[in-house]
Amino acid sequence: MSDAEPRVPLAHRVPDLGALELLLAIARHGSLGRAARELGISQPAASGRLRSMERQLGVALVDRSPRGSRLTGAGALVTDWARRVVEAAEAFDAGTQALRGRRDSRLRVAASLTIAEYLLPGWLVALRAQRPDTAVSLLAGNSAAVARWLFAGEADLGFVEGLAVPEGLDGAVIGHDRLVVVAAPGHPWTRRRAPLPAAELAGASLILRERGSGTRQVLDSALSRWGGLGEPLLELASTTAVKAAVVSGAGPAVLSELAVAEELAARRLREVRVEGVSLGRALRAVWPRGQTPAGPARELLGLTGSRL
Repeated sequence: MSDAEPRVPLAHRVPDLGALELLLAIARHGSLGRAARELGISQPAASGRLRSMERQLGVALVDRSPRGSRLTGAGALVTDWARRVVEAAEAFDAGTQALRGRRDSRLRVAASLTIAEYLLPGWLVALRAQRPDTAVSLLAGNSAAVARWLFAGEADLGFVEGLAVPEGLDGAVIGHDRLVVVAAPGHPWTRRRAPLPAAELAGASLILRERGSGTRQVLDSALSRWGGLGEPLLELASTTAVKAAVVSGAGPAVLSELAVAEELAARRLREVRVEGVSLGRALRAVWPRGQTPAGPARELLGLTGSRL
C-alpha cells in the first residue's frame, strides 16, 4: 500500500471482541452450541457470527460436523492470536474500572458563597445517601474564583451566580434567585411609602461584595442604564460580613433572597422595594468545556434538578 492510499481502519479488518470470544469458547468446548450457551446467545446467532468472521478474515476457522466443531489449522492459529487480544482487552477493562473507581471515590466541588452556604449542603446530604463512599471536598469563593479552580483542575464541578457561563466553561441553569435591597430597621429607606427608584439605588453608597462576586456582577449590570453601581460604602469578601454590617446599621446592601430570609423573618433586616429594575438571576452549574460531568459529579448535578 502506497503512502497516498488511505489506510483501512483496523476495526474494519479485525473481528470484534464478541467474535473472538466465541472462537475461544468453541475451542474450549468443541461445540458451537455449548459455546453459544456460555456466551448467552442463540446457536443461529453464534453460527452467523462465526460465518461473518470467516468471511472477514478470508479463511475457514471451524469444521462443523454432527460430532461437533473442530478448529482448522488456520483456526488454531487465529485462536491463539485471539486469546492474546482478549487477554489484552480484559486488562484494558480492569484498568478502566480502576480509573472509574478512583474517579468515583472523590468529588471536588467549587461553589460561589451563596450557593455553598444555602443550597449545596442539602444536595450533598442527598448525594451522601446515594454514594456513602464518595469523599467530597468543597472550595467556596466568588464566581470568578470558581472559574479559576475549574480551569486549574482543582475542582470537578462548580456552581456560580453570575450573568452567564464564564468563558471556557460549559454549564446548565439549575435554578433562579432574586436579589433584594435590605437595610436595618430605622434606615430612611425602610420608612418609604413608595418603592425606591432604580436610579436612586444606582447612585447610593451600598455595602457591596468584592469585585468578581456573582451578586455584584448581576447588580452592576442591572443598574447599567443608570451608570452602574456607585462608590461602595464598604466592600466585603463574604455575604455573612455584608449582612453583619447591614444589621449593625452601617448602611444598605443588595443580597440574595436566600441569604437574608432568616434575618427578614426575624425583622433584623427590612426589605426595601425597588421599581424600574429586575433583580432576578440564574444559578448555574459549570464545568470545563467539553468535559461532561460523570460519576458523582453527574449525580450531584441531577440532585439540583438539572438534566444533561
